[in-house]
Amino acid sequence: MQPATQAWGFAAVRLLGTVVIGCGVGWLFGNPWVGLAGALALHLVWVLMYLFRLEWWLRHRSYADPPDPGGVGGEIIAQVVRLHRRKRFHKQRFVQLMRQLQRSTAALPNGVVILNAQREIVWFNRMAARLLNLRRTGDLGMRIENLLREPEFARYLARKDLSNPVVIRQTTPADSYLSLQVVPYGDGQLLLLVSDVSRQMRLEAVRRDFVANASHELRSPLTVISGYLETLSHDPALDSDLQGPVAEMRRQAERMTGIIRDLLELSRLEETGEALGGEPIDVAALLALLRKDTVARPVHPRDIRVRVESDAQLIGDEPEIHSAFSNLVDNAAKYTPAEGSLEMRWWVDDDGGHFAVSDTGMGIPAEHIPRLTERFYRVDAGRSRSTGGSGLGLAIVRHVLQRHGATLEVQSTLGSGSTFTCHFPPGRIRAFRRPVTTVSA
Repeated sequence: MQPATQAWGFAAVRLLGTVVIGCGVGWLFGNPWVGLAGALALHLVWVLMYLFRLEWWLRHRSYADPPDPGGVGGEIIAQVVRLHRRKRFHKQRFVQLMRQLQRSTAALPNGVVILNAQREIVWFNRMAARLLNLRRTGDLGMRIENLLREPEFARYLARKDLSNPVVIRQTTPADSYLSLQVVPYGDGQLLLLVSDVSRQMRLEAVRRDFVANASHELRSPLTVISGYLETLSHDPALDSDLQGPVAEMRRQAERMTGIIRDLLELSRLEETGEALGGEPIDVAALLALLRKDTVARPVHPRDIRVRVESDAQLIGDEPEIHSAFSNLVDNAAKYTPAEGSLEMRWWVDDDGGHFAVSDTGMGIPAEHIPRLTERFYRVDAGRSRSTGGSGLGLAIVRHVLQRHGATLEVQSTLGSGSTFTCHFPPGRIRAFRRPVTTVSA
């Protein structure tokens, strides 16, 4: 028999005994009902006294011994004691887990800040307090934007895609750089990861200075070499056996000049910040000029189309936008066969302005797409050299778009061609009238 069943059986026997005794005593005095009422009243008083003792023990159970009335009351007390022990065990385990979590997060080389749905600080570890100058007493409950008053960080929080971290520069200590990344989790909560990237940024600055200085110093000697090679190639007295090597040297000198030109342009873009201003750019005229330049190439796709679906103008730095669009069109023309097609498209919607370059070339394997905008990265190094590619064009495109708050999207199917799309925010689009469609072939 189960303990609970035994307890309820004991309680029933006790109540029945009370009834029998009360009736018996009342019968002896000539009134059984009065005896029964008196016995039940005494039983009720006993129950109330037990409930009072039980309530007192529940409030002082940390140091008082539980009452032991037996029966159902004893079973209730046993259940309460078991629940209390279980609760104390889980509480101790939870405290141990929290201490282990605090020790592990304190040992992390990166800062960790937990934010609620309102971006208020809920908790942070020791490294985050050191990197962000947070105080455990005064900064808990504060909005993170009120403590990190950096425009770059504010623009980062306003993005829809938070996967790419943002780097901010702090004045205290001097020349310190922090990488900040927000990771959503739970019900609207956010995890802010903070890391010190000062050393990497200094090494990057040294590398940029070296590349810029080396490129600048090499430009003058290459110009002299290219001039002499051009003069030599036009010399009628040049031996016919040397005409081929001289032409190849001219081609390689021009290629090196192009690489140095792209390196200097890339260094300039990396040194400057985001282009906040700009002038309205007539995108339709720019695309017409790019088509004209593509047609003038010695080898170009047979079908070159321009689709302008909006007369909206793009606000930005025209030489930089021209450079970015030209690099995309140039790449598409290089890797599209002569019997293929190339299309330039400009359109505007609620998300902003969009410029796309589509080709019917050989396509790009999916594993190469994430690294396309790295400097000197080539999918096919041999073909890039044969077509004169420097591996810097898409890196320049990426930096130009970043300076204009835009992004680059790449879609490609191996063997069917690729589409490179530049997405500009609505703030970069000038008000336009009713969209029109212009197609030229």
